[in-house]
Amino acid sequence: MAMPKISTLLTAVILAAAVAIFFTPPPAGVSVNVMHTGALLVLVMGLWAVGSLPEYFVALIFFTLAVLLEVATPTVIFSGFASGTLWLVLGGLVIAEAVRSTGLGERIARAALGEQTLSYRKLVTAAVLVSLLLSFLMPATVARILLLVPIFAAVAERHGLARDSMGYTGVMLATILATFQCGTAILPANAPNLVLAGAAETLYGVQLIYAEYLWAQFPVMGLIKGWLIIFMVCRLCPAETQTASTAAALPPISAEEKRLAVIVFASLALWATDFLHGIRPGWIALAAAVIAMMPRVGAVPVTMFQERVRFGTFFYIGGILGLGAVMIETGLSVAIGNAVLGLFRLEPGADVANFAVLSLLSTFAGLITTNPSQPALLAPLAGHFAEATGWPLKTALMTSAIGFSTVILPYQVPPVVVGLQVAHLSVRTAMRVTVPLAAISIVALIPLNYVWWRLIGYFGN
Repeated sequence: MAMPKISTLLTAVILAAAVAIFFTPPPAGVSVNVMHTGALLVLVMGLWAVGSLPEYFVALIFFTLAVLLEVATPTVIFSGFASGTLWLVLGGLVIAEAVRSTGLGERIARAALGEQTLSYRKLVTAAVLVSLLLSFLMPATVARILLLVPIFAAVAERHGLARDSMGYTGVMLATILATFQCGTAILPANAPNLVLAGAAETLYGVQLIYAEYLWAQFPVMGLIKGWLIIFMVCRLCPAETQTASTAAALPPISAEEKRLAVIVFASLALWATDFLHGIRPGWIALAAAVIAMMPRVGAVPVTMFQERVRFGTFFYIGGILGLGAVMIETGLSVAIGNAVLGLFRLEPGADVANFAVLSLLSTFAGLITTNPSQPALLAPLAGHFAEATGWPLKTALMTSAIGFSTVILPYQVPPVVVGLQVAHLSVRTAMRVTVPLAAISIVALIPLNYVWWRLIGYFGN
């Protein structure tokens, strides 16, 4: 008899745990509805972590059970769909597909790389820089990875780095890790950023501003993290390149690419200046998507919306935002917050200790749930953290980004797993870089980020 898969066993454990919590009599001071919401939290977060079902399908399970069990009103359960952040996701999906299908993304990458032969360090550096640049222009991690991995695989092979070689592995890991990890410092670039922004808006009415988010996160978790990825890849995956062969010439830039470039750069300018005009990023992305598909004006046919855009991410983020709202509404977040505060001492004025505790809590939360779920799990607790530390609420919220910018094990981040599959790399191979990179990030970058926040007065004291 064949042994069941690990994912099947874990799914069974999660179901059993959820059922047990559902039927457990509530302790004193806790309502039955809180227990039911806790069971739903364990079930949904557990299924997202195990990955035995597609993320969007788990979100649909959440919507169905939340409505049937009446843990909250439909207005609360589906509140994520009223968030501007979710429409930023939808606009990003359209723009990302347009950048890929028109060839604009490859043109940008090739223009940034040039045709000259690069040393191995310069090639790894180019992979990180192009990944970072595209994070500003293309708000969808999976789409960027699917675009860049084949391009840099070809570039690596042109430089004599054969598949399965150490150098090829290094270039691929630099591309994949920089695409996600550096992108966490740019608000529209990654799903966890959007979940955090959506949760802040849905739960607390707090809007994360593009420029402020960039100012707080990018210097350390964008620039310095990018340099650290280059250093670690070159150290752990050493190699030497050979004279590059000539790549096939790109066709002349098309009218569609020109129009899309205007749309993308206009969107980027509006995102970067939202503190001046007050237009929320979601509405900018939605307008950009509409213009990009508009006949004679846009860059892609309107039929692309139905034929190529994958809406799973849209419902996935909607489910995550709804789960956070339900946690707040039912009082589950208060119960969890009190339990967490009982385990960790958070005191006003102890900013160093408070920052270390919350950053590490967010970092290691990724080991028990998928990366986009980290802010969904912790954002409902941010109000309690802010009260205990004496920080502004926005500061407590932003510590989540410190945590989800660090990848310890590849399974935490679905886009990274996708990138490894496309690049034909194993998870074990990736861990050769992700584990030491995470260790150094915890030891060095978290303290550096504290120093940066202290310099810019982000703790409010």
